[in-house]
Amino acid sequence: MYASEWAELAEEEERRKRRAPWGVIALVLLTGLALIRNGSGEFDAGPPQPASAVAPDIRNTPSPVAAAPLSLAFSAADRIRIPAIQVDAPVMPVGLDANGWVAAPPPDDPNLAGWFTGAVSPGEKGTAVVVGHVDNQKGPAVFYGLGALKKGNQVAVTRQDGKTAVFEVYGVEVFSKSGFPGDRVYGSKGTPELRVITCGGGFSKQNGYDGNVVAFARLVAVT
Repeated sequence: MYASEWAELAEEEERRKRRAPWGVIALVLLTGLALIRNGSGEFDAGPPQPASAVAPDIRNTPSPVAAAPLSLAFSAADRIRIPAIQVDAPVMPVGLDANGWVAAPPPDDPNLAGWFTGAVSPGEKGTAVVVGHVDNQKGPAVFYGLGALKKGNQVAVTRQDGKTAVFEVYGVEVFSKSGFPGDRVYGSKGTPELRVITCGGGFSKQNGYDGNVVAFARLVAVT
């Protein structure tokens, strides 16, 4: 093995070691995503909420599609497209702020999503996480329509290596922040999956949105 190859392997191993354990990530995201509530909650009748029929069947978790591609190597997310709800937005990396919370994308830009760098990149084995605002003080934001997704809708994430990881939605659900099931949402199923998350549920001016809308999706193609 050439020295350059050893260096690449060492760099990849070091990158993986820097990632927090999933138990820690789940706890951080559980609290950190509560910060994604900058919207006023006063536009129209509020964002659409998932129907009960769209919730994942946790008694019979779908297995990977037989023809689904193998997992990809690491590459940062660059853009997310969700045709069913007219999303076509750039993706910026987000990590943790000085207080240990997930840093949401700047609320002033309504068409911007954030890929959480503490998890895998979209298409890697494991569960990738993309977050975004539901609205801001001026109106609906990037994931305003997330709750309207249906099973079978697709989410395409373009990566910086030029590949596009295409995921198929198999469930959409809203969870209260106080009872957020971190293990269920963020835990790895051993295959490439994606969670797209925004705020949802009820809204109050004092506390913002009281829940998070989560879209569950699995990798079905790479283009």
